[in-house]
Amino acid sequence: MQLRDFAERVLFSRSLDEKLTPPPELNDAEPGSVIAAPREPGRPKSLEFQQGRSQTGFPRPHELETDEARGRLLHFFANHELLATELMALVLLKFPDAPRAFRKGILRTLKEEQIHTRMYLRRLRQLGVEFGQYPVNGYFWNVICDMPTPMDYVSRLSLTFEQANLDYSRHFARLFKRLGDLQTEKLLDKIYHDEIGHVGYGLKWFRKWKDPGLSDWDAFKNQLHFPLSPSRAKAEPFNLEGRHSAGLDDEFVRQLFVYSKSKGRAPAVTFFNPFAESFMGRGKSFSPNKQQAALARDLETLPQFLCRKDDVVLVNQRPRIEYLAELKEAGFDLPQFEVLSRGRLAKDSELRHRKIGMLRPWAWSPDSIELLQPLVKNLTSQPMPMAGSWDTQIKPLFAKSFGTEVLRELLTKTPDDSWLCPPSLAGIRVTDYESALGTIQRFRAEGHARIVAKLEYGVAGSNMLRLWEPITTEPQNTWLRRNVELEGAVIIEPWLERVLDFSHQYEMTVTGLQSHGFLKMENDARGQFHTSVYTPKFTQGLPQETARFLHAGVPDKLKQLYAEIGSLLEPRLARAGFTGPLGVDAFIYRTTSGELRLKPIVEINARFTMGRLLLELMRTISRGSCGKMEIVSKAMLKHKGFDSLLDYAGHMKRKFPLRTVDHPKRRIVSGAVCLNDPIRATGCLAVLVISAVTRRVT
Repeated sequence: MQLRDFAERVLFSRSLDEKLTPPPELNDAEPGSVIAAPREPGRPKSLEFQQGRSQTGFPRPHELETDEARGRLLHFFANHELLATELMALVLLKFPDAPRAFRKGILRTLKEEQIHTRMYLRRLRQLGVEFGQYPVNGYFWNVICDMPTPMDYVSRLSLTFEQANLDYSRHFARLFKRLGDLQTEKLLDKIYHDEIGHVGYGLKWFRKWKDPGLSDWDAFKNQLHFPLSPSRAKAEPFNLEGRHSAGLDDEFVRQLFVYSKSKGRAPAVTFFNPFAESFMGRGKSFSPNKQQAALARDLETLPQFLCRKDDVVLVNQRPRIEYLAELKEAGFDLPQFEVLSRGRLAKDSELRHRKIGMLRPWAWSPDSIELLQPLVKNLTSQPMPMAGSWDTQIKPLFAKSFGTEVLRELLTKTPDDSWLCPPSLAGIRVTDYESALGTIQRFRAEGHARIVAKLEYGVAGSNMLRLWEPITTEPQNTWLRRNVELEGAVIIEPWLERVLDFSHQYEMTVTGLQSHGFLKMENDARGQFHTSVYTPKFTQGLPQETARFLHAGVPDKLKQLYAEIGSLLEPRLARAGFTGPLGVDAFIYRTTSGELRLKPIVEINARFTMGRLLLELMRTISRGSCGKMEIVSKAMLKHKGFDSLLDYAGHMKRKFPLRTVDHPKRRIVSGAVCLNDPIRATGCLAVLVISAVTRRVT
């Protein structure tokens, strides 16, 4: 029998028995002419691809105690084995001039796929399931059948889908062994070991045909085109041993381990722009200083912890593979990283042509709008704020005066509430130098020895003038004159004796404002942020006096207060057309008479904050744990007793060794994780410490 005749029988027959019957002795003397791929292979009616119908749900591991769930899973795998058989028959018919050794190897692999399919069918019958009982899809066929060359075949099937089966088959073999189903475990173990050979076979020809100037990884990545990508070549848990057994080199395996790209979902695109307020206040004249530039560079990967798996983070430098591997091994999902070209999307960036689900920068500001503008046309959901409504609607939400206005309204509505600050401490917006001096003098006359002047669009904790002296100095007068002129306004308010800094996080959606919870904060003596603290209950770990102050009176009064603040914010945000994250900073302070009072709104940040970042991080951590995230600057190292950020990172990892659990998904139970790469950090390091023990905030 000619090999071509056998391949035609496998590809076109509508009889499952004919498709899966092993061939007699074959020869390849008459390979015939090239055929075009049919729209789909011949199949019995019950196994035809179901267009427009959802495939039967893939059962979760905990559901596999039942024969019905096991049958659904094995039905899914059996269809894949049949598809592989049919695709190999297509290769024999589509590439008659391919090397004889290649065609011989395809035949050998095809016969093994027939065996695998028959093994699945036998096990399905034992479980009371008929092949074709559930809908099947033709995804494998659709993305492989148009392969122009044999190189595309080995890239798409051998090195992509068969490589992914190194993960699936071994994982489920072990799972069924734990469940006591040794028959299914033996079946999957046989397929796993055969799959190692199939991947190795494809790899041999891939290396023979690829550009010799490219590494295996680069050649593989370049060979795949949408909708395929290397993300289809793996599953969780990742099988390192099987890939090495198949002959894949260390670089290939490391790169694949950390590779991420959406398999079809339109991704969100984000990036870190921490100086949004400065760009708003100064426009294009703003340029980060050396320290600010180092912070932005060091922390540019932080948005990855705000992402879903396969979202896209825009960066100026691709993260090191070794660092990403550490994060993945700790249980974090990795996004796709897209490297910018001189701070802009590269002209050949694939993102320019992909569907985008959402644009979600750290903050909406002129710099983020300019960067993301080329992607607006690709959005499948609500578009970003656009120029036109920006200056009059969105920009005012970022002004410090926005927070003072909302605070004043809140305090006016609750004038007799003795636990809140008086309206006079809400801060005053001034628009000229003389008014600034007059306001400062008025606060001094009221007994406030320390006063602060904030830029209308300053970054929290910086861009402020601290007036500790009884008379303003000439440099202070110069600062006031210059910044009132540059930004049009500054905010003047008393500096209070803080006892506890905290924030409340919200999210404005198209359906309304949602509450995301409270976090404690630690600021330095200048009021600049350096630590966020999360505890399952907000008052955990607080000094008794502070906890009693928050608990006194009406139960949940803090929660009720921020629900009231939310009711003041929501209509303002809706009128502006704003959607996205929002953080409200607050603090408890001690009056000159020794009483505790709450200033419930210090600043409103219409963007992501470090507090919101910690909240999102805690969603991936073992329940009941406490979290502390600190931003350690290079300037803080001497005080901490370390010579470098890398030394400090090593100390924290030794002091708080990482401990994880793997069920149902890997989660951190305790330990320290560096949230940016300590080897590359030059200005600051973000460190997350997870503990089951509450640490008092001082």
